[in-house]
Amino acid sequence: MRRWAIIAAAAATVAGVVVAVAALTHDTSGSAEAPLMPTLPRGVRTLHPPDLPSPPPLHPTSDPIPILMYHVIADPPAGARYPELYVSDEDFAHQIDWLERQGYHAVTLRDAYLHWRFGRSVPAHPLVLTFDDGYHSQFATAAPILQRHGWVGVLDLEVRNTERPWGLSEKQVRLLIGDGWELAAHTLTHPDLTQLPAAELRHEVAGSRAELHAMFGVPVDFFCYPAGRYDDMVVAAVESAGYVGATTTAPGLATPADLFRLPRVRVNRSDGVDGLVAKLRALGA
Repeated sequence: MRRWAIIAAAAATVAGVVVAVAALTHDTSGSAEAPLMPTLPRGVRTLHPPDLPSPPPLHPTSDPIPILMYHVIADPPAGARYPELYVSDEDFAHQIDWLERQGYHAVTLRDAYLHWRFGRSVPAHPLVLTFDDGYHSQFATAAPILQRHGWVGVLDLEVRNTERPWGLSEKQVRLLIGDGWELAAHTLTHPDLTQLPAAELRHEVAGSRAELHAMFGVPVDFFCYPAGRYDDMVVAAVESAGYVGATTTAPGLATPADLFRLPRVRVNRSDGVDGLVAKLRALGA
């Protein structure tokens, strides 16, 4: 067994507490906690656009790609504020099994971007699996299931959640990155970005990119709007921070028509396999 089995087994003893605390303390509106205000490192930059081999292919595409949106991979505890954000481990495993049987292949947002902008090849029937906020279950439960299929995810990480008991430790995030997961920014403290003054907006958007890059030493080229809240000013701040794209909570298939307003397919607890199938088929995926 690889390190996932060992780490997941050790984590299992605290999983129930972890999930329960997450349900009671995490408000998806992002307004419940005091902000973490890190000092931004100087000179931080990531490649814009992501690096390409030389010479790069230059055949842009507009192929639609489903981007699935997950949160907690566990059963909700009693009294959970947002029970639909919890997908059971059994349902998640069955959904991934079904997707693979239908010929889907998981890719990263970077893969999708390079395919759209430069014609970089991707497997047949690509899709992106995004995991919002940064929950312990994404490491302990989702990652081992995906690894059995040779698949990876995109972690939309709220920086503050690396310091919470139900979140992801820096070591766990590094292990995910080492196994091929992509790291995307989800702000420092998960606020409603549309309600922030300009300086705080820049701090949350550009600051989370800089902080994640400093913590993990990898490119952070994509952004995820907390609770799907954005307006033109927020989009402008994301573009100015040097990201190459951003995901929303709007339903639909993603295309390069608007890289800073990429729609996703929300996966809810009540969906199971049949609900996910219905959503994908309704979109023509």
